[in-house]
Amino acid sequence: MERKQSNKTVKSFITVIISLAFAGFFLWLALKGLDFKVIKKSLAKANYIWVAFAAVFAILAYWFRAIRWNLLLEPMGHKISNSNSLWSLSFGYLMNLTIPRSGELARATALYGVEKVPVDKSFGTIILERVVDLACMVVFLGLTLIFKNDAIVAFYKNSGININPSKIFLVIAIFSIAITLFFVFKKRFVNVPVLGKIIGIIDGILQGLMSIFKLKEKGKFILYTIGIWVSYYFAAYLVCFSLPETSDFSIADGFFIIVVGTLGMIIPASGGIGAFNLAMKFGFMALFLSMGKSAELGGEMGLIYSFISLPLQIVVMLVMGLISIPMLAKERAKLTNK
Repeated sequence: MERKQSNKTVKSFITVIISLAFAGFFLWLALKGLDFKVIKKSLAKANYIWVAFAAVFAILAYWFRAIRWNLLLEPMGHKISNSNSLWSLSFGYLMNLTIPRSGELARATALYGVEKVPVDKSFGTIILERVVDLACMVVFLGLTLIFKNDAIVAFYKNSGININPSKIFLVIAIFSIAITLFFVFKKRFVNVPVLGKIIGIIDGILQGLMSIFKLKEKGKFILYTIGIWVSYYFAAYLVCFSLPETSDFSIADGFFIIVVGTLGMIIPASGGIGAFNLAMKFGFMALFLSMGKSAELGGEMGLIYSFISLPLQIVVMLVMGLISIPMLAKERAKLTNK
């Protein structure tokens, strides 16, 4: 038992070191050749009232997501309180700041501690959320392609991203075959000790994924999903108004910013540090080029924007996450005393 715990600690330590290395490397790329006096001057003259408005929408997204999670859990027979959903969600985001991608499991585990919802089932709904989020991102990407096609082209050229369609197709094909084999052979191996446990976990996850088709209030689910992404949009877009050089950005520019920012946050760097900054640098260079402005100025403004927007996101995660710890502990104590 001690050896297993030790191995787990070592793996977590290695994961943190790798994520910090990613953050450091991308931050170095983003800051290379930058005049820090320009950043200091721009940050000093920024209008932080707009940043405060952006923070309100960032927190509002937490609340919408927490309520929507309840809708996904109801078809599986679990009616949980909105507060427990919110604090479990907040704790998961806090864990993402320590070990990238650990927040999903931490969120499901935290919910089990206060509501006794099986981890595999709640984890399945979290995976479903990610699928829905991906669909929403496709919508934003579509809007960006329609209204900011020139900026997309400029970003692609500046970032050096090279997407191979054949590799994407291969991954989808392998995943589809694996799912098919699972359904065909699962009854044969369900009683095998190790395989049976794995099958049980996969079944729980699939139940979570299928819960969207059993929703009683699909309209509410759609409305909360729209609420989440409208909140994300304004949390990103309103920061632009804090800087004179970006205060004239259009609604369509906001679509582009949220798409590029999401691409930066996908990379497993601690808190998105470095990767988000670099993505914003390239993104704003592309925006400024599409407007007939200097790419160099765009790069500087992208970094300045990132030095406001990313700390805002991290502060919200820290505040909500740190509040969640005593709130979850209080709920667990109530459950124990019943």
